[in-house]
Amino acid sequence: MRVKLDHLTKKFGDFTAVSEFSAELEHGELISLLGPSGCGKSTILNMLAGILPVTGGKIYFDDDDVTQMPPERRGIGLVFQNYALYPHMTVLQNICFPLEVQKVPKPERLERAHEIAKLVHVESMMDRRPAELSGGQQQRVAIARALVKNPRLLLLDEPLSNLDARLRLEMREEIRRIQQRTGVTTIFVTHDQEEAMSISDRIVLMKAGVLQQNDLPQNLYNEPANQFVADFLGNPPINNLHGYALDGVFVLEGGSASLPMEALKKVKNETKVTLAIRAESAELNPQGPMECEVSSVYQMGKEEMAYLKFGDAEFRAYIASDEGLKKGDRVQIGLKSRGVFLFDGETGARIA
Repeated sequence: MRVKLDHLTKKFGDFTAVSEFSAELEHGELISLLGPSGCGKSTILNMLAGILPVTGGKIYFDDDDVTQMPPERRGIGLVFQNYALYPHMTVLQNICFPLEVQKVPKPERLERAHEIAKLVHVESMMDRRPAELSGGQQQRVAIARALVKNPRLLLLDEPLSNLDARLRLEMREEIRRIQQRTGVTTIFVTHDQEEAMSISDRIVLMKAGVLQQNDLPQNLYNEPANQFVADFLGNPPINNLHGYALDGVFVLEGGSASLPMEALKKVKNETKVTLAIRAESAELNPQGPMECEVSSVYQMGKEEMAYLKFGDAEFRAYIASDEGLKKGDRVQIGLKSRGVFLFDGETGARIA
C-alpha cells in the first residue's frame, strides 16, 4: 500500500509538533522516520494509526482519504516500544487475540497464528507467557501479533530501544527479513541513524516537526540537503570548519588559514559559510592545498584517526596506519570530491 501525507500538521495548544509535512511512501518499502527526540516522529506514526487526530492536512492510503477514519478500519499493525503483551496470556493467545477481536473462527485463528509464529521464529514458545521470554523473544511475539491481521501498513515505534546492543543488531536484521518476506509497507520510527541506514529502503529525516530530506539512505549521507542532514548522519560526526567567502576563497573564522574553492567564486564576499568534511574525505597529498599539523593520532586497526590542525581549527581524518603519523608532524591534506560540502553559515542551506 502506498501512503501519502499531504501538508500534515499537528498542534498541541500553541505548540506545533508537526508542520506542513508532505511525503509519499511507496508500496512494499521499509521507510525509517528518523530524527532527534521530540522532532515529531511518533506523532506522525500516531496520526497514521488514527490514535491522534490531525490538526491540518490529509492522509491517504493508496487513493483513500483516511484522515478521519477510525483506527480499527485502517488496517494497521502497530508495535510499540514496550511490546504491550498481555502477561496472563500465552504466546499463542497473544498472537491470536487480534483475530479473536475480529471474530475470526478458531481453526483459522490457530492456523494463521502458527504460520506467523514460524515466520518470526517463536513457534517453539507458543505455550510460554511473556515473563518467560527474553526481550528479543517478546519483540518477535509483538511483531507476530501485529502481522497476524494481514495489515496494509505496519508501524514500528522505536521497537528496539529496550534491547541491548547485540540484540538490537540481531532484531533489526530480523525485522528486515520479515518485512521482505511479507512485503507489507512498513514505517519504522527511530532516532538511531545507524539503525535507519542499515534497515531502510528510504529514510525520512525530520527536525522540529519539519521534513528535512526524504531519500535513499546513501543519498542522505552523500548528498545532504542541508547542514542538519550532514551533521545528523555519520560516525564520527562530520567536521565543520566555520569561515566566510572572499574572492573564491574559504577564509577560516579569525583569518588563520584559507583554502581556494571553485564553488565560492559565485558566492558574495563576506558571506558566512561552513566547510563540512567527512573524516574519510581528507587524505594525505603532497600537493594538497591544506597545510596541517598533527595534534594527535589514535589507532583504529588498519586505519588511524588523526586530529589535524588547520589554522586555528581542528578536524578528524582517517589515515592509513602505515603512514606512521605522529604528533607534531606537518602534512599536506587534499580533499576528495565526495563527502565535502559547503553550507550557508546562517541558514544551513547547501551551497555545494
